[in-house]
This record gives sequence, C-alpha cells and structure tokens, in this order.
Amino acid sequence: MDSAPFEPDVIVVGSGLAGLVATHELASAGRRVLVVEQENRKNLGGQAFWSLGGLFFVDSPEQRRIGIKDSLELAAQDWYGSAAFDRLDDEDLWGHRWAQAYLAWAAGGKRDYLRALGHRVMPTVGWAERGDGSATGHGNSVPRFHLTWGTGPRLVETFTDPVLAAEAHGLVRFAFRHQVDELVTDAGAVVGVRGSVLTPDDSERGVRSSREVVDTFEERADAVVVTSGGIGHNHDLMRANWPTERVGPAPEHLISGVPAHVDGRMLHIAEQAGGRIVNRDRMWAYTEGIHNWAPVWPDHAIRILPGPSSMWFDANGRRLTGMSGVPGADSIGSMKQILAAGHDYSWFVLTQSIIEKEFALSGSEQNPDITGRDLTFLLRSRLAKGAPGPVEAFKEHGVDFVAADTLPELVEQMNAIARGPQLDADDLERQIAARDRELANPFTKDVQVMVMHNARKSIVDKVVRVAKPHRILDAAHGPLVAVRLNILSRKTLGGLQTDLDSRVIGTDGSPVPGLYAAGEVAGFGGGGVHGYNALEGTFLGGCIFSGRAAGRALARPTKDS
Repeated sequence: MDSAPFEPDVIVVGSGLAGLVATHELASAGRRVLVVEQENRKNLGGQAFWSLGGLFFVDSPEQRRIGIKDSLELAAQDWYGSAAFDRLDDEDLWGHRWAQAYLAWAAGGKRDYLRALGHRVMPTVGWAERGDGSATGHGNSVPRFHLTWGTGPRLVETFTDPVLAAEAHGLVRFAFRHQVDELVTDAGAVVGVRGSVLTPDDSERGVRSSREVVDTFEERADAVVVTSGGIGHNHDLMRANWPTERVGPAPEHLISGVPAHVDGRMLHIAEQAGGRIVNRDRMWAYTEGIHNWAPVWPDHAIRILPGPSSMWFDANGRRLTGMSGVPGADSIGSMKQILAAGHDYSWFVLTQSIIEKEFALSGSEQNPDITGRDLTFLLRSRLAKGAPGPVEAFKEHGVDFVAADTLPELVEQMNAIARGPQLDADDLERQIAARDRELANPFTKDVQVMVMHNARKSIVDKVVRVAKPHRILDAAHGPLVAVRLNILSRKTLGGLQTDLDSRVIGTDGSPVPGLYAAGEVAGFGGGGVHGYNALEGTFLGGCIFSGRAAGRALARPTKDS
C-alpha cells in the first residue's frame, strides 16, 4: 500500500465485483475509499472474472427481438416459486424484500445502468434452469440468460475502468495482500479493520497464494463494506452447513468452482462484530462438475452447461426421473436424486452429435471467442462442424470423459473410472432403447423428449443449442460419449442479513452502525435473495445490485454534511 497519508471515508473489504461496484458508486460521489484485498492486483474482479458474465434481464430488447414474451409478473412467479421463501418473519424477511427490489430493477433500470458504463450483451438469450415442470414451481418459464459480450473479464472491466481512474485521481487506494482478521468496533459501531499484511506474492490470477504474515495493520473509517464472497472453496464449512435432511448426505468428493481464497473467513469475523448470519443451510452446488485437465487452483472444476438431450444416470445406472432428470432443468432436484443413490457422482450418456451442439463449458477461459470479443473467431468456432475446441480438449484430456463406438465398450470404460458400483451394460441398454423408441414420433410421453421438442421452439435453442432429436444408439450419430459428473462447489445462498441499503442487521434486528455488506457474503442481498433455488444469471446481478445499494447509501449526504 502507498505510504502517503490517506484518510478514507469508507473501507471496502474485497475487490470482487460487489466491492468494485460499491467503490465506483462511492468514488463517483467524491468519497475516499480504501479497498482492502488479501490477494494481489492481478485478482481484481474476483470470481466474476472467471464467469461467463451471464445476467438476468426481464422483458429485454434482446428477448423481444427473438420473440420471447416476458414480464415482471412472469419473472416474479418464477422467482418466488423457485425461492420458496418459508422464513418470512425471520431469516427470509429481508431476502424477500431484496427479491422484490431486484426483480423490479431487472425489468427496469438494470440494463440502462450497465449500458451507460459501456456494457453490452450478445443478441442471443440462453434458457438456464428450465424448471421442475410446474408453472408455479422452480425454474425460468422463458430464456433470460443474457451473456456479456466479453464474458466475465469484460463485466469486470465495466467497473475496474472507472475505479482505476478514481485511483489515479486519488479518491481510491488499494491495500493488496492485506488480510482482515478483525473488524474494529467502538461503542457498538464498526469503525475500521485490523489484520495481517501477507508477504508479497506475484502469482497469477486464481493461483493459491502464500499466507505468510510479515506485518500487521489497522485502518479506520466512518463505515466498512464487507464484500468478501462466499464459502465455495471451504469444503469443511460447506459440509458442516450442508442441508442433509433436505438434499441428501454431504458429498465426500467435492471439486471447486472457485479459487482457494474463497474461504468464508469474513462471515465469522463480521458475526463477531455483531452481524447476523442467516440461511446457512442454503448453497448452490452444481451436479455437472468435471475436473479441469489444466487446473489453475486446487481441485479446479468446470461446470458443463448442458443442453437437454443427454441421458442422465445415477451412480447405480438408474436413469434420473422427471424434470430433474433433464440436464439444465432443476439443479436441486437433480442433486437429491443423485445423492439418494448413495454416491456423489452421476453419468451423462450421449452421442457425438449431442456433444457438438449442446455442450458448453462455464468460465471465461473456456470460451475464448466470446471472451476475446472476436466475432470472426466466434462464427468460425460455433458454426463449424465438431464440438468447440475447449469441449474437444476436455473430451480428449479430461479424466471424466470416455468414448466408444459400442455401448458395451463404453460401459467398460465407465466402470474403469467409476468411484462406486460397476454398471451393467444390458441394463443401461434397456433404458436407452426405451427412450430411443419415443423418438419415432414428434409427440411422446417421455418428459425429457418433451423438453427437447419444446426447447427447439426457441429459435436460439434450435439453431445453436439443442441437437435435432435422435436415437442415442444410432451409430450415425456416434461415437457414444459418457461423462462422469461430480459435485462442484460454487455459490453461498445465505449470509449476512442486510436491509435494502446493504446495512448489516444485528442479532437484535436493527442495523449494526458502520457495517455494510454486499455480494455473496450477504447472500447477494438480505442474507438470501434467492431463497432455496437460483434462476441463473442472478449471481453477478446480485453483486452489482447490492454493491450499488451499499455505495449509494454511503454516498448520500448526511444531515451534518
């Protein structure tokens, strides 16, 4: 940190997306901000940098342009059906209020706010979390996943650019490699931070850095905004809070969709300063995780973003049922079926035709054409025959992928990498053949095949996302492919309870003076804006909305100013 004197008005803990947004809002209002970050400058933007940059908009021009009819009323029906808030007089009190406010923003000013900062989205709209089969239950009724042109890195730049400009003008200062160990309080109010200075470490973004302490520090300000993220790489804490009764036993084998520094330390630190943590048992882990063959951080995992056509089997070789058995439809429902089988992994069985059309990988680094904003490369890579390069690389090098010309050969390879039961090729063939028979007509009683036909009514899905329905055992669409799917840690849905100004609520129900929180550490707003289920594209937006709320609340003139 620069040794020249700097007296901040506000301290922001964490330089991820929520922290950058709060800092941008504060600096825009002329406030002096000290950003305290335990990693180095290369990690600006935190987890958002690694994301696809997906954002949830309601009734957007992009939706209307491709014939999607959306509305605030439909989005609210989907959100509340998914959230299933059931603690409205206590832990869900503020999360529910945040949901109301966020939905109105997603249908109103969110897109204009970002566009004014130079942000743009792709003209296509994705259909994530397609639902549990009920109009009033979980899931998106229509496509709402708007992909940032430039993915996560560009979304991060949207806020780093003005924040770095503010740094150049002396309004913002960064304290990198400063780890907060304590919130300083005085007469019940939070007035600063105290912690450890870590040894300089110039490691690349996301790489586990040294925790060696070389000094201590203390900084004071009128308020502190905690934006330190969730618990996604703290597997012990995840297992301790795992909703066993609701979802099933905690996975023994977990892989990480976030870097090692996403450890949840600040939750406990904020709690010690008087903040209240709610909805600890709510988290968003994915069932379609695969081990990264070129890892950046320990246990580095990538999520497959699947289309609806792969057949899904539990570790015992039983096909998943209902909408929860449709890839990309109902994450929590799928998790329940997988864990109920007594193991923490499952299988996709598909064809080369399906992998070419339907497999996408989460992460900015897995989508170099969109991340690099290279239109020529995008058209060449997405419209060319064969799977996108990163997908083919995983198919060739990934430990979770196997391929064969015949089903018995495929099952033999699946059994070689199974962490549990050995699969029976005849039993698997019987189940696959049964679904294959349902493809002789454009109508069917098989739920998954219904979803496949329904998905292709969306022009985007038909052209770029969903394979033409075909029999899995049709050799013309081979070779056969199987993927071992692992549980991947990602988002914390609970956290510090906050009001609509991002003020942290204390155990007595009133705000803790001087303490604010935004982003994942606050459950993306209120300690759990998503309730039990997320609709996707809502995490980054939650960071932006809650960081914006914190920054604007602290930037307002006080009665004394």
